[in-house]
Amino acid sequence: LVCTHVGCQHGVAVSSGTAALHLITRCLEIGQGDEVLVPSFTFAASVNAILYEGATPVFVDIDPETYNMDPQCLEAAVTSRTKAVMVVDVFGHPAEWDAILRIAEKHDLRVIDDSCEALGSEYKGRKLGGFGHAAAFAFYPNKQITTGEGGMIVTDRADIADLARSLRNQGRFEMGPWLAHQHLGYNYRMDEMSAALGVSQMKRVEEFIQKRQRVADLYSERLSGKSWVRSPVVRPHVRMSWFVYVILLTEGIDRDGVMKTMESSGVPVRDYFPPVHLQPYVREHLGHAAVELPVTESVARRTIALPFHNNLSEVQVETVVETLEKAVRQHSR
Repeated sequence: LVCTHVGCQHGVAVSSGTAALHLITRCLEIGQGDEVLVPSFTFAASVNAILYEGATPVFVDIDPETYNMDPQCLEAAVTSRTKAVMVVDVFGHPAEWDAILRIAEKHDLRVIDDSCEALGSEYKGRKLGGFGHAAAFAFYPNKQITTGEGGMIVTDRADIADLARSLRNQGRFEMGPWLAHQHLGYNYRMDEMSAALGVSQMKRVEEFIQKRQRVADLYSERLSGKSWVRSPVVRPHVRMSWFVYVILLTEGIDRDGVMKTMESSGVPVRDYFPPVHLQPYVREHLGHAAVELPVTESVARRTIALPFHNNLSEVQVETVVETLEKAVRQHSR
């Protein structure tokens, strides 16, 4: 059902989006000595999949409007050791795929689409999932559809799909004896109960996407015209399948103070995303090498993810926005 939805030939169900990214990295033979270009404004799993295979993440700054990888920064980061680019469709907004694929082709790079947050999103009328060598989706409970825990690899390459099916199943031969192992593999299988839930969910995916669009529209309407905040930017050539609704506060507002005040008022919020390149384990791995990502760090200091799910009501949205406005007044410098 996922393959039919996104228009890819092969799908491999796995235990999580992280497992999907890891297996794609492994299947593309990315490893020691290789550099992989990746944004820092993402969930840690994007970078972890690279580190699992002994490759080196090279962080690329982001577009200040969509928060996706900036193609100009991407090309400037290519070196003789660059083997791949991991493109993240942040918050459900598609990356600038035309420009990224031109750069990847020019430099003969493998392309991994981390579309874990973007099932159902479209770029110029084409659903995400088929733009790179392979793409990963995630089905955690906060995603567009859920299997409880789970993920999916989609690809048009049979060799990637065949190897991923073996690797997810302890490296077994596809049709061989249960105790015959062809590869060093993993226990990355999706269980049957999760798969059954996923089939049920996928039959309603368009309904869920439309519900999330309704909630996003409610927020955008109520935040329109407020000088202290910018609602999410959605480029005209994309269809966004909303994962979360993330706002950007203007400079001079204590974002962390706003969040604490909202939490104490009973409105749960999150800081999406603390940059991965500033996480302690990544800084240790890179040897505290200087990484200059001014847009990433500026955006990360000022973003807040507001409460967001399919069935958030108009009254609840109004309450969130009122609480947010009061908190901003309290914490503006």
